[in-house]
Amino acid sequence: MWTRLGAILLLVAVANANNATHGPKVLCYYDGSGSQLENLGKVTPTDIELALPFCTHLIYGYAGLNVATHKIRSLNEELDLDSGKGQYRQITTLKRRYPGLKVLLSVGGNKDLAEEKPFEKYLKMLENGGSRTAFVNSVHSLLKTYEFDGLDMAWQFPQTKPKRIRGWSGKLWHGFKKLFTGDSVLDPKAEEHKEEFTALVRDLKSAFLHEKFLLGLTVLPHVNESLFLDIPLLKDSLDYVNLASFDQQTPERNPKEGDYTAPIYEPSERVVGNNVDSEAKYWLAQGTPAEKIIVGIPAYGRGWKLNEDSGITGVPPLPADGPSLPGQYTGIPGFYSWAEVCALLPNPGNANLGGADQPLRKIGDPTKRFGVYAFRIPDENNEHGMWLSYEDPDSSGNKAAYVKAKGLGGISIFELGYDDFRGTCAGDKFPILRAAKYRL
Repeated sequence: MWTRLGAILLLVAVANANNATHGPKVLCYYDGSGSQLENLGKVTPTDIELALPFCTHLIYGYAGLNVATHKIRSLNEELDLDSGKGQYRQITTLKRRYPGLKVLLSVGGNKDLAEEKPFEKYLKMLENGGSRTAFVNSVHSLLKTYEFDGLDMAWQFPQTKPKRIRGWSGKLWHGFKKLFTGDSVLDPKAEEHKEEFTALVRDLKSAFLHEKFLLGLTVLPHVNESLFLDIPLLKDSLDYVNLASFDQQTPERNPKEGDYTAPIYEPSERVVGNNVDSEAKYWLAQGTPAEKIIVGIPAYGRGWKLNEDSGITGVPPLPADGPSLPGQYTGIPGFYSWAEVCALLPNPGNANLGGADQPLRKIGDPTKRFGVYAFRIPDENNEHGMWLSYEDPDSSGNKAAYVKAKGLGGISIFELGYDDFRGTCAGDKFPILRAAKYRL
């Protein structure tokens, strides 16, 4: 029987069909490996369906690169291909129920980690015209075979080294050292790779014309665009540029210093450029059309362990002692999906608990500039201290409002499996996505 909910979802889907080409974009990422988890964090293609009326694009990840042949490859053939469980096909079939939804395949995403330095094969493939052709042909074949609408290039370039917050004397010494070293030590052939990546993008765009496949670029965190990306030459070949402007500070990269991971604007006395606004302005200054710029929103938080040196105020930046304990479902130290974050905040179930189960104290962001955080100072035994920077529905809505105010092209959600897809926090499913969508 046709229900009122079904009618509403259809209307939203039809509206998004128009938005996919004419209105703000909502790119929804889904990491297919989440369907293999054996706990309540498991998220299947069926689980993400309720999110799709709010999405204009569904980005399925992640494919990788065959180091021997330079061709695109599934990172889990048993899961993805028709010869296995056929999850590629399950994902693209969703288009039949959601008119106008574009389904893309993402390659890279810092998920292709088979080699010691996995970015090296991404650079090496660029160096030879035959290798680039092999990649382009393999992409075209894979997209057509599984009925994807295009490719999202979350290219794995070398990451910059972590940057510390420095005082005046530290900045002076660091600037002096860079005169002799510079960021180019990341890749001695960076200039050549920049030209070759531009050639690859152009080759892909040319190969995609007949099928009208889409081509997008996702700029991963800690990629130095000035080294690897010739923006003026790339922008016309790309349908969108997705700025993953988060994870600026993480417990892995900055174990001794907890701070905002994804601020919209730069907090005072911080590393220049580690914020959404700086990233967007950089791409705009290089001539990128505003309607092509997408701002990434993480549906997760990053947590640090606090100790006796961290103080009692919780105000960042603050001394820390590496990542906090793993999330219950994600199982990654210092990493928490929104549902896991919500369980750490005050709620009726933990109001009277203490120790490691005592809820964190939430600090809001009335300025709507930097983001929310929560913390719990260590006990008398110097244990159970925690500091958490995260995205919640309010802060994700603030980022969407920023995108709208600046006239940018839309938002992306990283990723549906980290949003509260079961509705365990407040009853609503996908609250991060919903809140951001409504503010566009």
